[in-house]
Amino acid sequence: MSDLHDILRRYVDDGSVPGALGLVARGDDVEVVTVGSVDAQGTAPMARDTIFRIASITKPITAAAVLMLVEDGLVGIDDPVEEWLPELAKPNVVRTPDAPVDDVVPAARPITVEDLLSSRTGWGFPSDFSLPAVQALFDVQKDGREPQAYPDPDTWLAALARVPMAYQPGEAWLYDTSSNLQGILVARASGRTLPEFLAERIFEPLGMKDTAFEVLASKRDRFTSYYRVGRSGALELADAPDGDWSTVPAFPSGGGGLASTADDWLAFARLILGAGTANGHRLLSPGAVSRMTTNHLTARQREIGALFLEDQGWGYGGQVDVTPVDPWNVPGRYGWVGGTGTTAHIVPPTGTVAILLTQVGMRNPTPTPLMRDFWRCTAAG
Repeated sequence: MSDLHDILRRYVDDGSVPGALGLVARGDDVEVVTVGSVDAQGTAPMARDTIFRIASITKPITAAAVLMLVEDGLVGIDDPVEEWLPELAKPNVVRTPDAPVDDVVPAARPITVEDLLSSRTGWGFPSDFSLPAVQALFDVQKDGREPQAYPDPDTWLAALARVPMAYQPGEAWLYDTSSNLQGILVARASGRTLPEFLAERIFEPLGMKDTAFEVLASKRDRFTSYYRVGRSGALELADAPDGDWSTVPAFPSGGGGLASTADDWLAFARLILGAGTANGHRLLSPGAVSRMTTNHLTARQREIGALFLEDQGWGYGGQVDVTPVDPWNVPGRYGWVGGTGTTAHIVPPTGTVAILLTQVGMRNPTPTPLMRDFWRCTAAG
């Protein structure tokens, strides 16, 4: 893994990131490379058990939780979500995607659980942020990297219901909002909070001991600081270890609220590679895992989300590669990126898991040069 070390070292040395952790697992062979420090001051070296804000690589975990409810018989994949999310029973949709927010028509059909899972709810972000309905959504769907900025789920959902959808249910892949809706669905359908459900049904069985919506005081010496790139190009502190993740937020975000470690996400990845079984526990059926890791989008839907998807597909909670555009795009590769500078992917055909964790936020939805170099290196290894 000397090539990977050299790549990560280069980005630390040029100041792009204070530190980085790369994990590559091929079957039982797991290699971890750590470079740099947990913060810009160099107070502690990056370590294998360092805890990161993982942002949107939370999404596959939330989707798995919804599928558990489906397999429990509590929700049906084709059920209208209004049974659990009555606020969304009669949504309005703008007449055309570029229409003003007051030019609306009723939704042509109910929103289903499958719409939530495949991110085709009708709310979310397409490639074109200038659409009036998308601009209106920004007032509700705030930056998920600031979890304490959200109100409680009931308040948030009521506010979302007042925003017209940009597309009819099932018509378009739109980013982010559906994963937050999945989290609320899990809580309401299970009668548990999302943190409780994930802990009981996923984290504890898989031994994901450092994954949660908060980082306890006893663990904060392993928790990174988090940075954004300022206008000058310099790193600016956005959150300290005793900041936003020191308490569970009012709205635990299924779209991006978790803190975790590389080994914890690897444990989840092994569940997917094991067709729903890991550590001797069957948490999902092979059929559920197959649906989760299969592309559900049409070519037109992929085009609408091209800014995010870059010509690839989407399963439940994560991207599914369908086109070998770049060396790392293996058809069937499943995973995603996080806006805090994280990526995690599973390649079922080869049994490979590749995880990159950093503590510098992305400036836009386009994967960073470091991410692309990591993917290129681990695909070739």
